[in-house]
Amino acid sequence: MTSNYQLLPAEIAAPEAARPRMLLLATAFVSLATTMGFASLIGLYVATRADVIRTGETWLPRGVTIPLTQPNMMMFTMVFSAATLAWAIQAMRNDDRANFYIASAVTLLLGFGFVSQSAYLLTIMELDIRSIDRAPLFFAVIGTHMAITVAAMAYLAGMTLRALGGNYNARDLEGIYGATMFWYTTVGLYLVVWFAVYITK
Repeated sequence: MTSNYQLLPAEIAAPEAARPRMLLLATAFVSLATTMGFASLIGLYVATRADVIRTGETWLPRGVTIPLTQPNMMMFTMVFSAATLAWAIQAMRNDDRANFYIASAVTLLLGFGFVSQSAYLLTIMELDIRSIDRAPLFFAVIGTHMAITVAAMAYLAGMTLRALGGNYNARDLEGIYGATMFWYTTVGLYLVVWFAVYITK
């Protein structure tokens, strides 16, 4: 009686070992380190502000105001960028490269708009870094987050260029997942800045 199944050869080559996701793992560590460092900076900012207010002084000098229009628009911009990046991920999962490139470009455009709006906000507040001893701390929080955002934009742009060169497809999204992880970390950190610096001013 013959079998309906094809007999396997006596020697079968071992399958290739799965490549470790080193880029994704490294991004996770960098995202965690960035979050911890920024949390320390925000903690210092909030603690210093509480100490100043406890003495009866005002946190910001007379004549300096923080408008809420720009911070709120920046918050919506970052939330929208998270949505467009999710669109990019879904497009690449479907091997829809056209939509992936469009979504990545829109995300980078929103990131550029966020950085521009942050810089504009610093100019209209008219806060001189030499005016009070705590002004550098305020600029440190805003400037650090702007630097993190620029790094996230560079990461996403690099992974988009690699996808354009054919390095990533529906079966391999490691770099794009890494860029998304760091971008979402950046969005989460701004939500903390938005509440701790701009809302509870």
